[in-house]
Amino acid sequence: MRRADRLFELVQLIRGRRLSTAAWLAARLEVSERTVYRDVADLMAQGVPIDGEAGVGYRMRAGFDLPPLMFTQDEARALVAAIRIAQPRLDSGLAPQAERALSKILAVLPPAVRAAAESLALFAPGAPADLATRDRLAVLREAIEQRRKLRVRYRDLADSESTRVLRPLACLYWDANWTLAAWCELRQDFRSFRVDRLLDLQVLDKRFRDESGRSLTDLLRQHQVET
Repeated sequence: MRRADRLFELVQLIRGRRLSTAAWLAARLEVSERTVYRDVADLMAQGVPIDGEAGVGYRMRAGFDLPPLMFTQDEARALVAAIRIAQPRLDSGLAPQAERALSKILAVLPPAVRAAAESLALFAPGAPADLATRDRLAVLREAIEQRRKLRVRYRDLADSESTRVLRPLACLYWDANWTLAAWCELRQDFRSFRVDRLLDLQVLDKRFRDESGRSLTDLLRQHQVET
């Protein structure tokens, strides 16, 4: 890797994390920690607003930005593949934004890279989620972001109906179905609900905070232990 490319990548790594140690940066760049120290010092001397020091870690001060990024052909292909796979399955709010974002990225790429990306012969033609499910996903995503509880009426696979108050934690896509992972106040435990089997969905004014044993982190940790 050319030094100019390494410095550019170093900036990207530092600005992408709250704190990056020299050891972590060295491993990602496949160089020595001494090289990282020297490169960071050179960047700081050139006016790049990096805070931190050797032995502690580095972070980028707020407000720093770079000109539009340039991508290799493989990186551009990866972006196109990701959008093609995700776009039909995203909710009604995010799906058009994904398409716009990809258009903006492709518009600033060099002609050869853009042509390689657009000609990628990789598609994901599986049936997209129905419109009602995609609309519910948009509501669920906003409730998760705003930390607002939900009241749902749900029909399970045995056709039994129940009404629950939930703390929505995440939406997960399992090949063919979207599910909502949540803390269920009725069961006092984590539960998953198929989004297409939600009969009624109401976002409540009551907000919730992460509590020990009820957060997404706890759910993911439990899943890791169980698997």
